Amino acid sequence: MQQGELAFVLAVTYQPNRPLVSGASPETSPPRKPKYTQKERDAICQAAWQRRKEREAQRRQQEQEKERKRALAKMLKAQRPGECQKYITVVLDPVLLQGEGGGQILSALQAANYSCVVESQGVPRSITWRRKTVSSQMEEGDEWTEEPNVLVLLRLEEFLSMVHNYKQEAEGCTEGQEETLQSYAALVMEKMPGKILALAVVGVENYFRSLRDQSKKRPRQAAASGNQEEEQGQWRKRKAKDSGLEITRMDVEEALVDLQLCKQVQVSFCESWKDLGEFATMFTKAVAKAPFKREREKTGFSFYLEKGWCGGVKVDHSGKGLFEVWKRQIQQFNRVSLEMAEAIVSAYPSPQLLNQAYSRCSSEEERENMLANIPVRHSYGVTATSRRIGPELSRRIYLQMTSYNPDLYLDFTG
Repeated sequence: MQQGELAFVLAVTYQPNRPLVSGASPETSPPRKPKYTQKERDAICQAAWQRRKEREAQRRQQEQEKERKRALAKMLKAQRPGECQKYITVVLDPVLLQGEGGGQILSALQAANYSCVVESQGVPRSITWRRKTVSSQMEEGDEWTEEPNVLVLLRLEEFLSMVHNYKQEAEGCTEGQEETLQSYAALVMEKMPGKILALAVVGVENYFRSLRDQSKKRPRQAAASGNQEEEQGQWRKRKAKDSGLEITRMDVEEALVDLQLCKQVQVSFCESWKDLGEFATMFTKAVAKAPFKREREKTGFSFYLEKGWCGGVKVDHSGKGLFEVWKRQIQQFNRVSLEMAEAIVSAYPSPQLLNQAYSRCSSEEERENMLANIPVRHSYGVTATSRRIGPELSRRIYLQMTSYNPDLYLDFTG
């Protein structure tokens, strides 16, 4: 065969697009075997869906945890001083506002930026409190809880009558039918179960002061008129006729001790209606701060001390820290708060300055009472309150600073 004929045959027989296997075609080629079976594909889809479901659940759990932490932070913030007052509402009985001094009580509470509402209470002339609940869960709507405290105002004549009835009952002059402080407290607790009762009275000291002034005034007038015995007898008759009561300070103290021991009820005396308004404001502030104080006092051990106390105070070579040591020394006295210690050391920044001030006093009584009138400020702003150190603590500090008796018992000396 010639070379040209061979090239022609090769050109005719070679076709690149035709299959090399004789008799095969695209339509008749066998199907490719799938990589996964239907069962395996279903298992793969199920596993992918499960992973996606787990990721969604984890994401929701993380979001819920963030919401819970935000709600918990909000709840703790609502308990802090300065914030807790915003969540308290004072509930005043209308009888309290209709009586004498009710307007001053309401004005004092509103001046301290407390929310007040007027509603009929189970006991007339009473004050209760509600707290807006801030829970650790993010919930819609506002919920209010009743605080366990109740403050009831007793009129002066009611209080004196109850003390008089207690005295008569103690002496066996009555059969216990008349109302006393103890029976009144039991009645209030029955009408308002679960409440912690506190009583307030206005004008008790003014009552004793007026009796003392009259007892000094009457004999002088009788002596001037020359009929002392006759005038004194007439004065006693008029006194008994006008009041019908013969109440002494000792009678009041005995009735209060019996009330505290039997019913655990405290009675607070206020000089004026203005003082009662300030007392109601202070009481409200204490109610508002109660949850924060309870949480702060929760510790793992009963003997646990704060880190600041455990670690002591560091004093460097220059004397920095001695002021804090002096303040801690004052705080070691019984019933002395941080605010009281700060007030004293602000007035006398070192023990030497305090001793020098004692040496300048002219009498023992003046030394004992030198610190009594130092003001003690609690909080700041519109809710700030102020009180005095008082003669009792002033006397204890004086004895501690000047006494040479190592066995002196400060709390019971006097």
